[in-house]
Amino acid sequence: MYDLESLKSLVEGGCTYAIAKGEKLFSGKERGIRPLLELIGRGEDMRGAVAADKIVGKAAALLYAYMGIQELYAGVLSESGLAVLREYGIAVQFGTLAERIINRAGTGICPMEETVENIAEPAAAFAALQKRAAELAGK
Repeated sequence: MYDLESLKSLVEGGCTYAIAKGEKLFSGKERGIRPLLELIGRGEDMRGAVAADKIVGKAAALLYAYMGIQELYAGVLSESGLAVLREYGIAVQFGTLAERIINRAGTGICPMEETVENIAEPAAAFAALQKRAAELAGK
C-alpha cells in the first residue's frame, strides 16, 4: 500500500507524477497534464486515491478534483491550484508555492493554465483541457 510519503519520494526521485489507490500505482516521467488526461480517459477509478506531482497549477488541480483524489503532494503548487484543492477538500502538502505556472519556454503563462483561467468546475475543465491538448498535439 502506498502513502503520500512514498509517492513524494518517487517524485523527488525523478518521476513527474505518482498516483496510488490501494496496491495500484500509476507513475511516470511524462511532463504536463497528459498522463492525468489519459488516466481519466481510460476510466480509471481514482476516487480516494493519493497523488504526488512535480508541478501542480490550476489545470492539474481541477483534474485531480475531477478524479476524486483525496490527498496530494506538489513539489511546486500555484496559488490558483491551491485554491482549487482547498475548494474541493483535497488535503495538500507542497514544497514551493508559486504565483503561477509558466510555459516550458519561460515566456508566459502555461497554455493549460490559460485554458482553465475562467473555469471553476472540474468536468468542464477536463473537457476544455482535452480539447486544448488535442489542438497542441496537432501542431
